[in-house]
Amino acid sequence: MRGTRKKPGSAARRLHCLLFLFVFLLGMGFVLVPGPDASKGPILRLVVKSTINPVISEYIEKGLKEAVAQGAACVILELDTPGGLDTAMRDIVQSILNSPVPVIVYVAPSGARAASAGVLITLAGHIAAMAPGTNIGAAHPVGLGGSMDETMMEKVEKDAVAYAKSLAEQRGRNAEWAVEAVRESKSVSAQEALELNIIDLMASSLAELIEKVDGREIETVWGKRTLALEGVPVEDMEMGWRYRILDTLSNPNIAYILMMFGFYGLFFELSNPGVIFPGVFGAICLILAFFALQTLPVNYAGVLLILLAIVLFIAEIKVTSYGVLSLGAVVSLLLGSLMLIESPDPALRVSWYVIVPMVATTAAFFLFAVSFALRAQIRQPTTGLEGLVGKRAKVVVPIRRAGKVFVQGETWNAESDDTFEVGETVEIFAVSDLTLRVKSVSK
Repeated sequence: MRGTRKKPGSAARRLHCLLFLFVFLLGMGFVLVPGPDASKGPILRLVVKSTINPVISEYIEKGLKEAVAQGAACVILELDTPGGLDTAMRDIVQSILNSPVPVIVYVAPSGARAASAGVLITLAGHIAAMAPGTNIGAAHPVGLGGSMDETMMEKVEKDAVAYAKSLAEQRGRNAEWAVEAVRESKSVSAQEALELNIIDLMASSLAELIEKVDGREIETVWGKRTLALEGVPVEDMEMGWRYRILDTLSNPNIAYILMMFGFYGLFFELSNPGVIFPGVFGAICLILAFFALQTLPVNYAGVLLILLAIVLFIAEIKVTSYGVLSLGAVVSLLLGSLMLIESPDPALRVSWYVIVPMVATTAAFFLFAVSFALRAQIRQPTTGLEGLVGKRAKVVVPIRRAGKVFVQGETWNAESDDTFEVGETVEIFAVSDLTLRVKSVSK
């Protein structure tokens, strides 16, 4: 039986077909994926006027992805920040460095600043610009989530120095100043930044910025691109209600207030079970507070001290300590509030203007409650049998060792060592077995 033989050259033909298909698909890929100069979209504008936190990081990353999807001519990141979290800043920098769309970091409007984390974000931009009357600097790293020892702080500082220097060198900017901004917290004005080659240009308005960068050649991860911005519309990418709410919650002061309101709500619910509303309100506030705190450098010793303060306040209501527990609670609450977010960066700390009124209000409320309870304990009873002591009564049946008196709308049996006639007024000084012990008013 003869075996079948393949025709000569069939294998070569199949190989040629596969190579043709591969080249065809590769060519289609180049057609479908926009090249370095294929951008026909708008100028996408992102505005950040907040601390640098995970919410802002997510907003910028989403904006850069949207710019790629639209084929945007460039992205203008308008920045005004006092600084923020190192991790969020690095995510933003990484997104900018790997963006195929040119990113122009513009510190504006006048009066704005790019401090701390904002310095490195500005250095990372393909083009760095500032408006007159703005400043940049003070990028020294801070210990987040508690104090760091000298060795750890030195490591963090060296890492930040190397990071800032590498960004400045990559963009052809003043690496020496970038190192000084980290090590010595140096800060300069917009004009000084331009003279020191920290930024590329100054522009007093968005229109002037676009005019000045038009025609510049930018090096991106897709290669060199020439900015052709004349007549290109500017499209604002708003943060939207979701990002705005989350960014507001990430404010240390808001997080602290929400946490305190949450504890108050639970306290009132535990003090008056069944009211429901305080418990529901407190639970919602606590959930929002814990979400906000996860984006901040929280010192958990501060959280525990605040929890201890609430426990002591509750115990004061249940136990008679004559204010000792309340005093301990106030001290614990104040220390916990100060330690809650321990950071040298003012943008990441709870303000004294929030802490003092909150602690004072809490202390005043509980001290009022305690003093009211003490007065109630000391005050003479006004109801029941004990409430009759000290009252005056009219004799309705002559008292000869025993008789009857009329007091508070009722007739009572009365006893006395003295003799009293009908109509005389006597004073009650004791109650025994539903019998009133009376004496002369003059005694």
